[in-house]
Amino acid sequence: MTLLAYRYALDPTPTQERALCSHAGAVRVAFNWGLALVKANLSQREAEESYGISGDDLTPYVDWSFYGLRKAWNVAKDAVAPWWAENSKEAYATGLRQLADGLKNWSASRRGKRKGRAMGFPRFRSRHRTTPAFRFTTGALRHEGARVVLPTIGRIKLHETDRPIPDGARVLAASVRYERGRWFVSFTVETTEDVIYPSALDPDAVVGVDLGIKVLAMLSTGEVVANPKALTRAQRKLRKLSRRVARRQGRDRRIGRRDGSKRWQRAVRAVAKVHGKVTDVRRDAQHKLTTGLTQRFGTVVIEDLHVAAMVKNRRLARSISDAGWAEIRRQIEYKARWRGGRVIVAGRFFPSSKTCSDCGAVRAKLLLSERTYVCAACGLVKDRDENAAQNRAEYGARMIAEWGSEIENGRGADRKTGPTRQVAAKLGAPPACGGQPGGAASAARQTGAVRSQERTVA
Repeated sequence: MTLLAYRYALDPTPTQERALCSHAGAVRVAFNWGLALVKANLSQREAEESYGISGDDLTPYVDWSFYGLRKAWNVAKDAVAPWWAENSKEAYATGLRQLADGLKNWSASRRGKRKGRAMGFPRFRSRHRTTPAFRFTTGALRHEGARVVLPTIGRIKLHETDRPIPDGARVLAASVRYERGRWFVSFTVETTEDVIYPSALDPDAVVGVDLGIKVLAMLSTGEVVANPKALTRAQRKLRKLSRRVARRQGRDRRIGRRDGSKRWQRAVRAVAKVHGKVTDVRRDAQHKLTTGLTQRFGTVVIEDLHVAAMVKNRRLARSISDAGWAEIRRQIEYKARWRGGRVIVAGRFFPSSKTCSDCGAVRAKLLLSERTYVCAACGLVKDRDENAAQNRAEYGARMIAEWGSEIENGRGADRKTGPTRQVAAKLGAPPACGGQPGGAASAARQTGAVRSQERTVA
């Protein structure tokens, strides 16, 4: 079974748009009601403990699982929301499920059973700051050419009709979301087709990719993919519109103004429209790049970039974020998997930029301002990014020759980076692109060992 998502832009009538907003509000109401119930229960237990009550005499915990919250909601909904029948039951279930997941993550994080950053306790949702969204998992969910069918709301017209859901596919869920002034619906579809997309035109071809800022990507074949720089180009217009928003009368809790003026709302929508266009331009460039790579080449070699550390550079942070390197890697991995190809991720310590793609000599230091690679050993003069991309392509070819079928799609960063050709020749060992499986720490240890051996040989 394969799960896919088909996303469409909706064109609802004013009546349907009010129904969509009502469903999104129902999600927020159910979420806030459940959170208030849980907080009241925890506060009650805390107060009882302060009076010396303990053990079984304490007020029992509220069952904050999804099924427990939904059962409590069904009992209290007539008093809490007498209008609940106007919306689908799935809207309330969406809010309760989100609350249950948030509480579960918070509890697991406190007990040290959840990886990643610490999760805070859920907070009440405001209609001003919450993105309107809800999800259907039951009921009439269909795509009928130029329209979609959703429970309670009915048939809604679409802006586009050129991407139908495949015949025989089963619709599992539909997620509706309001973004940048437009409503979107995303269908989660289950299909039994093993290969949905044709394989690459050249399954044996290997291409190295070097992601950048000045250009979006440099390929080992010498091709250059231009960077649209969507956010950078929109900065002038965004500054103008942001000043306009600041001059309008917006929301102000100090004087009790819950909603801004009509002119402020129009200015905010104009800013959101520009940001939406920036997102669309960036997404279009990313999809064209990743689709073209996986269509043409059977193996794509990329680098394991530490983006979180790179964006700490205040001069490059906005440009790096505008390029969307993490999203490009994600798309390459799943699109290669669809077409039966493979993705090899070069380790973070692999010196692709410092290594000569012609003779294999490694420079000790290469400044970021040096955009042309000059090899002191063989005299090679080449663009820095093209040189790095060719080194990654060679790295991928060597890894395929050494590991063969053991390389999994979308993986490879867990392989240790072996010595370069120049160091391997000094040590009398064959050049390697991978050793025994290991993590980034293993790669760092091996790199240090190779450098110490190089100093000894020299």
